[in-house]
Amino acid sequence: MIKEILKNLAGRKNAIAIPDLLTMPSSEAPNFVNLHKSVDRIFCRSLRIRLVDAGSCNACEWECTALTNPIYDIQRFGIDFVASPRHADVLLGTGPVSRQMELALKKTYLAIPEPRLVIACGDCAIDGGIYRGSYAVANGVANVIPVDCYIPGCPPTPMQIISGILRLIESLH
Repeated sequence: MIKEILKNLAGRKNAIAIPDLLTMPSSEAPNFVNLHKSVDRIFCRSLRIRLVDAGSCNACEWECTALTNPIYDIQRFGIDFVASPRHADVLLGTGPVSRQMELALKKTYLAIPEPRLVIACGDCAIDGGIYRGSYAVANGVANVIPVDCYIPGCPPTPMQIISGILRLIESLH
């Protein structure tokens, strides 16, 4: 066993290189500094998001979950997802809003303390996406509750979601 440990220590492998898709141009770097400063100033150092899946395919939820991994790590900016709408500052809605989820979305929206902010994340949440016009959906979050920010994409990448949150915060100035 000691022989294997020594062999592993002696033959260290190179670290995996970060793909080009995950690197950020230097022109966007100040935006993240502004994001952190804006969250500190406007939301007293923490922005809490309640994610509501209103009938989506879960692709947007996977991208939102990726926001908390070590690559994107939005928690370093003071942004986190919460389980209760009573602890949230922002409602992030995904999916075309199925008829069964309309009431739940409205109740979640009303449970968030004032001032309420709403983000529609993904093409389905914006206008119903591929389900637009179906009898079973409300054609987007904006047809059920007022929306402050739209993040397009099917699904939007974590960088697009972060940029959308930044746009929302900048619109509050």
